[in-house]
Amino acid sequence: MDNGKILTKYVTSLMLFGSNGIVTSYILLSSGQTVFFRTLIGSIFLIFAILITKTKINALKNKKDLFYTAISGAALGGAWILLCEAYTKIGVSLSTVLYYCGPVIVIAVSPLIFGEKITVSKLLGIVAVLFGMFMLNKSELLSGGLSVGVLYGIMAAVLYSVMVIFSKKASSIKGVENSAIQLLSSFAISAVFLAVKGDISFNIGHESIVPIIILGVVNTGLGCFLYFSSIQGLKAQTVSIFGYIEPLSALVYSAFILGERMSFSQSLGAVFIIGGVAAGEFISDDTLRAAKRFMIRLKVFSKGRAAH
Repeated sequence: MDNGKILTKYVTSLMLFGSNGIVTSYILLSSGQTVFFRTLIGSIFLIFAILITKTKINALKNKKDLFYTAISGAALGGAWILLCEAYTKIGVSLSTVLYYCGPVIVIAVSPLIFGEKITVSKLLGIVAVLFGMFMLNKSELLSGGLSVGVLYGIMAAVLYSVMVIFSKKASSIKGVENSAIQLLSSFAISAVFLAVKGDISFNIGHESIVPIIILGVVNTGLGCFLYFSSIQGLKAQTVSIFGYIEPLSALVYSAFILGERMSFSQSLGAVFIIGGVAAGEFISDDTLRAAKRFMIRLKVFSKGRAAH
């Protein structure tokens, strides 16, 4: 599959994930229970997909990659749980900003783990998207202080980076098989979390059934299939920079579906995120050097005209 198709699958998964907040707002369960059911339903969906498509299982042939995939899935489940816990402590906006420090961690370690060079354009791109994230959530960031919720958000970011790194290292397990193992591991972690917390008494109202199914099948099952089957074919830095499309899409959905107005600073933040993603991925260092040379020549030319 060519890089364009892989990138399209990845962006589609991010836009699905961006609608998680809207779907979960209709589910009247605790955060831990919501993660439990989304991973359970998502896992069942992917297992059925394997059976229907008669996908050949290769995971047992490479136990090291199977271990990496399981670790990645467990990290994903842990990140979702910690993020949901952070939501209840410090709110969605600040939690999201902290969680999306995870891509920065991936970019920072990518030269050591994957041998990827950090280019100037990638650095400019990540700076732009971080500034955009700040502008999207400026008021919450400035009013928030160090708390347990902040710690949850930071830990979720670390687990996000672990998820991406180990998923990319498991190169021999691909597609729906990879996604199923990831979600089964996430489900196991969420089940253990509920057992330890003593939150295993489920009271699912009829109004929550359809949103739970949508979250499990579409946002989690299909979303994770698109996500995990695409990130293995992309550079870690590309995965990280494009990952900021998810929180941006969440904001856009809130504006169009829930009627929430975007402030000027949020609109500016959205522009910086889009610009940062584009700059980090599609502008090469050669282009930046050529632009710099052009600006120097333009400056010299302007001085020459001024002297005459």
